[in-house]
Amino acid sequence: MDTFKKASAMPVSRRAVLGAGLFGAAMLASPFVRRASAEENVLYVNTWGGDWEASVKKFLFDPFTADTGIEIRTVSPISFAKLAAQRTTGVFEFDVTTLGVADVARANAAGLLETLGDHVDTSKLWQGAIYENGLSTHGFATQLAYNKAKYPDGLRSWTDFFNVEKFPGNRSLQRHAARILAIALLADGVSPDQLFPYDLDRAFASLDKVKDNVRVWWTAGPQARQILTDGEVDMAGLWDSDAAGAKKASKDPIEIVWDQAIVDQACWIVAKDSPRAENGFKLISHIGQNAEGLAKFCIADQNGPMNPKSFDFIPADVAKTMPTYPDHLARAVMLDGAKLTAQIDELSSRFESWVGL
Repeated sequence: MDTFKKASAMPVSRRAVLGAGLFGAAMLASPFVRRASAEENVLYVNTWGGDWEASVKKFLFDPFTADTGIEIRTVSPISFAKLAAQRTTGVFEFDVTTLGVADVARANAAGLLETLGDHVDTSKLWQGAIYENGLSTHGFATQLAYNKAKYPDGLRSWTDFFNVEKFPGNRSLQRHAARILAIALLADGVSPDQLFPYDLDRAFASLDKVKDNVRVWWTAGPQARQILTDGEVDMAGLWDSDAAGAKKASKDPIEIVWDQAIVDQACWIVAKDSPRAENGFKLISHIGQNAEGLAKFCIADQNGPMNPKSFDFIPADVAKTMPTYPDHLARAVMLDGAKLTAQIDELSSRFESWVGL
């Protein structure tokens, strides 16, 4: 799990579209890029590499290849900028990738995605499986975890996390605008049903209260896990898998708070105008109907399946640790990318300027 990353882990604000031209130029010069041939019985998939790729290959890609004969070749890491650049250059490094919901909504609005509904039999999928032309297969949560030895009375909410007078100490948050602004507003008392779209002025005013106490703005899950485990920070907002990892590895007791966890969804998409789009639709359909494979992938990488049937293949004690387990999901806040689409460029650039690292 040391190299495990989540879909769309890079902040949507990392100059994704502005940098697309530079990425495109790099792609044209790259020895790994090849101009696509529609006739090939192959599919190029953009992944996070490492353990994530090993798990998805074993439980989702290999069964697809066995059933269809279509070979999957991978390219990593996942990049929104490359997805955008492919549409401009016509050179496709990959045909399929995964994105979080904010990036899916953004890509959909920019015309970067093929329309799934025209090519995937939704009658064979669960309700809500298709999100903005992406197949939502698994969820992951950003949750509060803290060192119980330092705070024996405990923290119970993001409001406590932002209360630096009552709970002094070093903190860490992800450098990801869409997720962190949600946390900032919840900390300031905004109710989950009033969260989207964001009140940006209120969100940044809330962030101002905690900025000087955020020691690390993490960019990779294992980084967040390590600094909490080592005691470099006393509390963190981090992915559920890394919170669980820190709890196991730390010499100090680490407590995890499920209330108001921010749940994002990983969605499989087909790049617009991909010459191998048909193979991409076949892969997404196969993943959508492979409930057992999705269950095994989620167990391996500590995600939560969005397909309800997948829970039939997950032991009850394991299911209760997953962010999409019904009891956890009822207490969580689902990130609503569609309601953020109009704001995404502004909130991303403003967040990066505010962080200023």
